[in-house]
Amino acid sequence: MKIKEWFQREAKETVLLLRCIPTTVVTLFVVSVICMNLLANKTLLQLDYIALDGGILISWLSFMCMDIITKHFGPKASNKISILASAINLMTCLIFFVASIIPSNAADYSAFNGIFGGTWFILLASTAAFLSSAMLNNMLNFTILKAFRKNPDGKLAYAMSAYVSTFIGQFFDNFLFSVIVFVGFAPIFWDGFHWTVIQCMTCALTGAVAELIMEIVFSPIGYKITKKWREHNIGSEYLDFIGKDVKQ
Repeated sequence: MKIKEWFQREAKETVLLLRCIPTTVVTLFVVSVICMNLLANKTLLQLDYIALDGGILISWLSFMCMDIITKHFGPKASNKISILASAINLMTCLIFFVASIIPSNAADYSAFNGIFGGTWFILLASTAAFLSSAMLNNMLNFTILKAFRKNPDGKLAYAMSAYVSTFIGQFFDNFLFSVIVFVGFAPIFWDGFHWTVIQCMTCALTGAVAELIMEIVFSPIGYKITKKWREHNIGSEYLDFIGKDVKQ
């Protein structure tokens, strides 16, 4: 297939996906990614071997949405929605930044500017970590689902694929973000404040466990959503276009 034909097919496939995928899940996914970026600016807990940032409060929702999309539409579709969410997040951050640098004499907006103005290396780290972990999560989820040949649509298949992929994906996300921000850039730009590599690892592990618990709690909702999507043939036009047995 020629490059031009490949781009045309990908463009058609993407437009079809955006038309077929339910907007509620996409909206929740995008909002959770934006919130993760904002909440990551605050360290909630820092001990000798444990450190947590605010992103832990919402990141589980992003991974649950990816699991739902991967289960029904395939990992490629989930990757595309992840890229879309990252692009919208970058655009939102740009708007926030512009708003923060516009002067105002109405009141003291230093706190507002400090939060919404953002920090470039936090945005860099969160984007890199999210996209990398999203693709890892989606492929793991799909691979584990394929292992359940007898009943890939059953509760056990959904649960195992969601739990394993979420735990590994979240650990990778948390660890990569922590290393980039708190080991790489924080000592330079935050007056020596930093996390140790051990703290990054324990943060990643603790966060992954916490988010796995959230996944276990809310996975029945995700399973019911994918079950209803199958029953109502949601996205059938897209699935027919890519081939139901391929989904990649």
